[in-house]
Amino acid sequence: MRMGEGVEWGLHCCLTLAWLGDEHPVPTARLAAWFDLPPAYLTKRLQALVRAGVLTSTPGAKGGFRLGRAPERITLMDVVAAIEGTEEAFRCTEIRQRTEGAAAAGGDFRHACGVATAMRRAELAWRRELAAQTVADLMAAAPAGAAERTRRHYARG
Repeated sequence: MRMGEGVEWGLHCCLTLAWLGDEHPVPTARLAAWFDLPPAYLTKRLQALVRAGVLTSTPGAKGGFRLGRAPERITLMDVVAAIEGTEEAFRCTEIRQRTEGAAAAGGDFRHACGVATAMRRAELAWRRELAAQTVADLMAAAPAGAAERTRRHYARG
C-alpha cells in the first residue's frame, strides 16, 4: 500500500497545531514555510481535513487552521481517510470466475476467495492499528524539545 505525501503533511500539521493549542488560527503560509511545502497543495490537504472535522478553518486576514477536536480524539486513521479516502486498497474483481471450467464450478463462487479474504484481513489490521494511534500519542512520542521549538517559532510571528 502506498500513501501520498499529503498524509505526512496532514499528520505533521495536526501535530504542530496540537502543540500550538487553540490560541490563534495558523495560516497555511506559516505551516507551508515551516515545513518547506508548496502552500497551494498544502491548502488542499488541510481543506480535506476540515471537511472530515479533523481541523477547523477561519477565513480572513487573521484566519487559518486549528484542530477540530482534542488531539486524543484524532486518530491517524482519521487523517489517512480524510486525505486518501475510505476506499479499500485491494479490490477483488473475481478473476477466478473467468477461468476454464468456471461455469462447471457452480456454487463454488458464493464465498469470497482466499486471496480476497487474506487481503481484507490484512487491511483491517492496518486500519485498526492506525485507528488505535492518536495525535496525542504522536505528541507523547516526539523528541524532547520538539513542542517547545515549534511554539517558539510560531511565537516569533
